[in-house]
Amino acid sequence: MTERELTAPVALCLPDGRLNRAAVGWSRTPLHDTSGIGGRHGWGRNKRWEYWAITSPTHLVAITVSSLDYSGVHSLMVHDRASGETIEHGTVAPPWVRPELPASLGTGRAHAVARGLELTIEETEAGTRLRAHSDDVDIDVLAALPPGHERLGVVVPWSDRRFQYTVKDVARPATGTVTVRGAATTLADGDTWSVLDHGRGRWPYRMRWNWGAASGVQGGAVLGLQLGGRWTDGTGSTENATVLDGRLHKIHDTLEWTYDEDDWLRPWRIRGGEVDLVFEPFWDHVSRTELGVVGSRGHQCFGHYSGTVPTVSGPLLVDGLLGWAEDVRNRW
Repeated sequence: MTERELTAPVALCLPDGRLNRAAVGWSRTPLHDTSGIGGRHGWGRNKRWEYWAITSPTHLVAITVSSLDYSGVHSLMVHDRASGETIEHGTVAPPWVRPELPASLGTGRAHAVARGLELTIEETEAGTRLRAHSDDVDIDVLAALPPGHERLGVVVPWSDRRFQYTVKDVARPATGTVTVRGAATTLADGDTWSVLDHGRGRWPYRMRWNWGAASGVQGGAVLGLQLGGRWTDGTGSTENATVLDGRLHKIHDTLEWTYDEDDWLRPWRIRGGEVDLVFEPFWDHVSRTELGVVGSRGHQCFGHYSGTVPTVSGPLLVDGLLGWAEDVRNRW
């Protein structure tokens, strides 16, 4: 299967809210106008979010600002790798308390304030500034955007009325501080990485997905892995790619994910085409939300990838690359 590469700006939606079939494909940089998501069309099915994850030798951090139409779901997670302490703050806001989200990626900031949690994601000349504040945590991180850095954009079409645009942006070098109860840690320069999951679309009520990502230095080069599964099956689209020193290689193969749902910390295997990876977790971040007809269950395992992947420079050996692999099931 070979997907169509898009090279010019395009609107995700037609004026009546249906999918613009000319928008289906993938790109190396954000090209899609997603301003048609979140308006009067398809209310209740619109999902918009900005999710950033930061990996470092000392901390794992995740920030989410999102709107599901009928609620806003915002969260902050900080995990101390040395002590094992995890601090989480999450809130579900009613529909009349709307977060600020850009119509399209890069056109404005994302911002949410609810129940003592404030999250701000905004673009700067140097990259994306990520800030979070709660009663016990302060985050201030810059996810740098190096010149020429390529980012995977993909449209996944389930139907003309159900579709998703995602940007998966891996291997963004990050700097900044994590402050917990007044004790500040400066994140390791050169060994701290950030990953963006930007989403705009109209989703089916039930969905399950696999997602894996990793970033770091391998053989003297900066490598980012972007791996997906389940949710794209049967659509003709995949969200798989590698980014080597900022240059993206699209992987068109569907990947096979093998793991033990009775023991999430056992090694995972991810294979397909030229991808052959073993993922060895060291921590399972378990999440569960049940709000009547709406719910979510997830296992986001953090660990290290090893194996081989294709890149713009040919096959590359991966050895102990820090990242995560997850299994998420939603009713939303």
